[in-house]
Amino acid sequence: MNTAILEKLIRFQHPEKVLGYLGGLDDTRVAALFGLDEDAYLRIRRDHEDQVRRTAEELLDDPAFAAKVDRLPFEPGLRVVAVGESTTDDLLSWFEILRHLLALRRPGDGIVLVNTAVSGQTSTQALAGSPAVAFQRPDWVLCMLGANDVRRFGGPEGPILVSPAETGRNLGALRDIVTARTGARWVWVAPSPIDDARVAAYQPFLQGGFSWSDRDLDPVGAFLAAQPEPVVGGGPAVAKEGAHAHLDDGVHLSLAGQRALAVAVVETLADLT
Repeated sequence: MNTAILEKLIRFQHPEKVLGYLGGLDDTRVAALFGLDEDAYLRIRRDHEDQVRRTAEELLDDPAFAAKVDRLPFEPGLRVVAVGESTTDDLLSWFEILRHLLALRRPGDGIVLVNTAVSGQTSTQALAGSPAVAFQRPDWVLCMLGANDVRRFGGPEGPILVSPAETGRNLGALRDIVTARTGARWVWVAPSPIDDARVAAYQPFLQGGFSWSDRDLDPVGAFLAAQPEPVVGGGPAVAKEGAHAHLDDGVHLSLAGQRALAVAVVETLADLT
């Protein structure tokens, strides 16, 4: 396996999150799943973390943005839990940038960030995992789901994985179950835009017979807009990055796209105070 593919797998695939029934996977066992020794695996992980930290440091160089991080409505000691799919599970994700922003700017606050997102997760799977989210005892939940629901099979006009009606039911039920059990404040993060041209040209998708289309996200956005909770609409910020916003598959965000989304999240949450 070439280095680029291996680094991408480690960036987006985290077996320790989904194989807990094996009794817990330490770094040595996870590294072995990727065909690496522990040192090589940890070097890749550290490289990803270094990129996220540098991104957070660059953002905080702007005093106006740093002041918004100060205004984020997370009291000291609270737990902030992310629910989502690969855009959030990504080691370079907006949520990981947020983690470093808080650690750098508000180190004494002891705010705990827990990333429960799983790459490839649909709203149906997230609903099934709602007890695990509640088990984290969140004070805040940042939920970004729906992109995997709109995956199509057999071509761009093929059947969709999860119908819009079912997505809405799942998202509403997930929120209701978790907030009823924990009293957490809920924030929606709208799915990031999809680059249709890159999706259509990406050979692994063509070979696998599946695809995504940005227009299929419209019902997800409509559902979120109708909810009473705050919604982070990061689409315009991501779109401003143009061709730099996505990786070559057109679905996953680049670090530039993730940075833009992190800014949108901070700006939305800072205005809640």
